[in-house]
Amino acid sequence: MQNILKKSVILLVEDNIADQLLMKRALVDANIPNKLMIANNGIEALEYLRREGKYANPDDSPTPNMIILDINMPMMDGKQVLREIKSDPRLKMIPAIMFTTSSQEQDIIESYQLGANAYINKPIDIAQFMDMIEKINQFWFVVAELPN
Repeated sequence: MQNILKKSVILLVEDNIADQLLMKRALVDANIPNKLMIANNGIEALEYLRREGKYANPDDSPTPNMIILDINMPMMDGKQVLREIKSDPRLKMIPAIMFTTSSQEQDIIESYQLGANAYINKPIDIAQFMDMIEKINQFWFVVAELPN
């Protein structure tokens, strides 16, 4: 089992700045030592993951231990990003969590068909959001064994 204090890298793919800030706050408030990297859209996420352009330096763009994807984003939505991640042999082992306001059955089914490791509805309430982030961390970085 991984040590709870082990610092891991999370790539958050989210176009909503308020949700980005809330995620940062949730990790800090919960004393979760994960490093949060942010991509503002799907194209930027794939550039980060493939170390292209401004993400070429691995010291500045460490490989994430987890990817958290919003579905509804401009340019390239979360499901399209998920499809690319899970079809890339170098990336497909990274757990990908769909973290979205959509509770549409079709989005849930399609996400799992594309290889999502979890599908979680974003809580609207801030306290519930903070609790959800703590639970995600507890399961994925304490309970579950992840490949290096």
